[in-house]
Amino acid sequence: MPTEQQTLAPLPRTPGTHPVEALFSHGRLVAIPRKEARREQLLVHLADTLFERERSYTEREVNEALLTVHEDCSALRRYLVVAGLLVRPRDGSSYRRGR
Repeated sequence: MPTEQQTLAPLPRTPGTHPVEALFSHGRLVAIPRKEARREQLLVHLADTLFERERSYTEREVNEALLTVHEDCSALRRYLVVAGLLVRPRDGSSYRRGR
């Protein structure tokens, strides 16, 4: 049986990976990453922390949530939709968590 210290030890990182927290300063996203893999990592983090599964959001609610981390909420919203992390009907009337 593992000791408490063994269970709380951080998972080893593979070389070249960086925690998503490094993209933030004082709770705000410093910049939207240009590299696709790094941006994907950020988008997954945003979807997991800002949006609940099985809940519908209006565009205004999505924008308000994204504005808590970065001023370019429309770019972040678009990236989340393109990545399939947020889905919306053709009329754009609501948003839900995707994958």
